[in-house]
Amino acid sequence: MLDTTAPAKTTPAMQSRAKRVRRGGFAASVPRAAISTFSLICVLAIWEFFGRNVNPIFASHPSAIFKEGIAMVIDGEIFHALLQSLQPLATGYFLAAAVGIPLGLLIGRYRWAEAGLGVYITAGYATPLVALIPLFILWFGLGFAVKVAIVSVLAVFPIAINTWAGAKGVPRTLIELGRTFVGSEFQIMTKIVIPSTLPYIMVGLKLAVGRSIIAIVVAEFFTLLTGLGGIILKAGDSFDTARMFVPVMVLMTLGITLTWLVGWLEHKVAPWQRELSDQEH
Repeated sequence: MLDTTAPAKTTPAMQSRAKRVRRGGFAASVPRAAISTFSLICVLAIWEFFGRNVNPIFASHPSAIFKEGIAMVIDGEIFHALLQSLQPLATGYFLAAAVGIPLGLLIGRYRWAEAGLGVYITAGYATPLVALIPLFILWFGLGFAVKVAIVSVLAVFPIAINTWAGAKGVPRTLIELGRTFVGSEFQIMTKIVIPSTLPYIMVGLKLAVGRSIIAIVVAEFFTLLTGLGGIILKAGDSFDTARMFVPVMVLMTLGITLTWLVGWLEHKVAPWQRELSDQEH
């Protein structure tokens, strides 16, 4: 007898999963969260095993760091320090984005801007800006303003450079198409250049997260010993490695979280980019 049973319907998600399995075997079908969790557990286990055999003056291990972290959470010290670091970090980061994105669009879109300003962006990115912190202290003092200035200056260049590359890489045929339909320069910028550049802007914002976190720690080293950077420096001076690693772990978690938030924002403002990425993988 002929089997008249209708074949089961397959959804796009099922087809995509089957395609990944065919390309990469079993490993390709395992969720990324599971792989990341397994990797983290392995790293922590190895660190715990070898860290216990090291003099605590030179290094620490996860269980000791966790115990010290709980104590700092209970007395509220870590939350107070995190707040002190987050305020200038967020202010400087958003200031860098507000300057870097328009600047990158300007340089990437107009030849005269690239010729006149591009060299300064390239030079600023290559300059060891940490060496200029004493000068920043002379200009802005030792408080909130100097931290914002240091964060914004270190973060603005990756944003500007990636936006520049994205704007410069917009296909000329799209620009000509906009002009054919008598689009104004503002319309070409907002409807063609910026949407095409969004993935590059988001990459720049992700890179700026790491630069901003480094900048705030360095700023707290050089200025008033407050925030997470202050705890790191004071704990290092007293050779308390377990205490020193607590704010380091907080900063690592903060960096991962902020980078994930930028990625989430990218999926909201440029959903087509996620579809392209899924097709490639």
